[in-house]
Amino acid sequence: MTHPSSTLASPAEAVTSTDRPPRLRGRWLLLARSVWLVLAAGLFANFLYGIVTYHAQLQTICTGDPSQCAGGQLLPANVQAVHQLGLTVADYAAAVTGWDVAISLLFLLVGALIFWRKSAEWYGLFASLLLVTFGCDGIDNTLVAPVVSFPLLFFTLLSGLAWPAVGFFLVTFPTGRFRPRWTWVVAFLWLIQLLEFLLPSPYNNADWPGWLIGVNHLVVFGSTAAVQLYRYRRLYTPRQRQQTKWLLFGVAMGGLVVGLEDIVGAVVPGLSAPDSPYQLLNVVFVGLEWMSIILALGVAILQYRLWDIDTIINKALVYGLLSGLLGALYAGLIIGLESLAGAITGQTAQPVVIVLSTLAIAALFFPVRRRLQQLIDRRFYRQKYDAEKTLAAFSATLRNEVDLDQMRAQLLAVVQETMQPAHVSLWLRQPGRLPNEEAHRLEPQPESPGRPGVD
Repeated sequence: MTHPSSTLASPAEAVTSTDRPPRLRGRWLLLARSVWLVLAAGLFANFLYGIVTYHAQLQTICTGDPSQCAGGQLLPANVQAVHQLGLTVADYAAAVTGWDVAISLLFLLVGALIFWRKSAEWYGLFASLLLVTFGCDGIDNTLVAPVVSFPLLFFTLLSGLAWPAVGFFLVTFPTGRFRPRWTWVVAFLWLIQLLEFLLPSPYNNADWPGWLIGVNHLVVFGSTAAVQLYRYRRLYTPRQRQQTKWLLFGVAMGGLVVGLEDIVGAVVPGLSAPDSPYQLLNVVFVGLEWMSIILALGVAILQYRLWDIDTIINKALVYGLLSGLLGALYAGLIIGLESLAGAITGQTAQPVVIVLSTLAIAALFFPVRRRLQQLIDRRFYRQKYDAEKTLAAFSATLRNEVDLDQMRAQLLAVVQETMQPAHVSLWLRQPGRLPNEEAHRLEPQPESPGRPGVD
């Protein structure tokens, strides 16, 4: 049995198989790499200087407008939370600076890997420089050094261009091209975002009413998502779709981390108090958000283990829903059983309630997980689910099949249904003939016109 379809491109892939980032050669490649190294070196020098200044800021208490404080800088109300943890302000400053630098080094590492592997493509140079720029800025621009000279001014301006560069990257990912051509308008919207911050008041973005800022974000982010959705459905090859899945997965995981921080703070009112140690974890959650994005982006650009993303998404959906359902059920069981025990015995604190609830959750874990797996496979992985069912049914009937022609027809039908090749061929050796003799070829009936035939 052969599988010629592995060498044939699908219609969508045939259209865009040549739609790859252009490669640089000769002097242009040497010039581009030299410029990249100069800019990266300048940004890294600014990064090193920013570490010192940021660490000094963290050791001082911000008593002015909180919006003007550095990211992670303590307010007077936060000092008590630091002391509750048995730390000093100096200890806190060292821990936050170390965490910020660690996330920045992750950016720099992934950017350096992309430069090493993809520097012959201009899009690889652009993406790696963008990552290096964000890494040298630190979490929430915390490591940008104060402007004290022209070189620092230049690299600070380069950091300021990172935001519209993100828009260009998202609109053109993963090919580096504006497809369709009109999508350059969406990238231009991101450039307007930078200009709005530079305008004087009241035209400045910071002075806009909340509803106008919301509309602005909806237009910019919504149009970018719409472009990616259109290209995913109409233009992308299977490999490009996997790259897009990795990027979206990283962004989704980052958003989930920040969302969980807000949800926990809202559910437990005491955590929202300024003197709560929980407030000191904001910089940790922001770092985890960036970490998930940068790791997923590195996999997408380097194209390393691209096809694992379907398995990762599948497991994330299953265990995410499983954790939520069992967590809600566990809380409901404890509240309900304690209320019942209180009505009977007059005591709400019953250790047996916690034991029974834990045993019930342990007993439900595997049945609920199995049911969620089946539900998600049917809903999001229908083709894989149907293929497994088809193969299982074929295996069950194969043991009782004695008619060779009937078995041949069933085998070809199963292969066609599960693998969907362009052509399927089956060769059977005639009984009594030597293996090196010419095999007898069985030809299945051709399919209807307009569909791939069977040879």
